Parts: sequence; C-alpha cells; structure tokens
Amino acid sequence: EVQLEESGGGLVQPGGSLRLSCGASGFTVSRSVISWFRQAPGKESEWVCAIYSDGSSNHAPSMEGRFTCSRDNAKNTVYLQMTNLKPEDTAVYYCMYGSVRGQGTEVTVSS
Repeated sequence: EVQLEESGGGLVQPGGSLRLSCGASGFTVSRSVISWFRQAPGKESEWVCAIYSDGSSNHAPSMEGRFTCSRDNAKNTVYLQMTNLKPEDTAVYYCMYGSVRGQGTEVTVSS
C-alpha cells in the first residue's frame, strides 16, 4: 500500500527555520516525483516544490531561495527545508505522490 507520512511541523518565530519530512512506504521515492503543497486557513492549496526521479527539483517562484525540496534515498524520505519563515507561511503542509497525499503537518509562524 502506498502511504505518505509528514512530520516536523510546529510553532516557529518569524525568521526561523523548519525541516519537514515526508516518509514514504509502498514505493521508492528515488524513482518517483514527489510534490509538496500547502494550504493556509481559508485558502486553496498551493504548490510549493517538486523533486524528480533524477534528483532535480523545482520550486514555486514566490518561495525560491527560502524553501528547498530534497530527499534521502536510503531513508525513502523527502524533505522540505524552510528558512526565513514568515507569518504568511502558516499552513498545513503535505506531500503528494500521484493522487496519494499524507495527512499533513501544521506549521505556524508567529511571534
């Protein structure tokens, strides 16, 4: 069974950093395209980044330079490194593989 499980969210002050994890089971991340999305309260989901089977990645222009997709093939896990966080980054972050998504992890940026 294909499953994704996010972790690493929490409360962080503006300017802080967090690394979110997306653990995968039932498939191999190194052979797959995994995307991160986020959904802020009252808003539609927003694409954040994607990492491809060849290891390359793309990021939403508004987050370029602050957010980075990466993966650890040995752990079959994809990461989202977030730096210089802003209050508007507050959202539930989730990863997706095809039509499968995890339950999400909540990030709150507040002083």
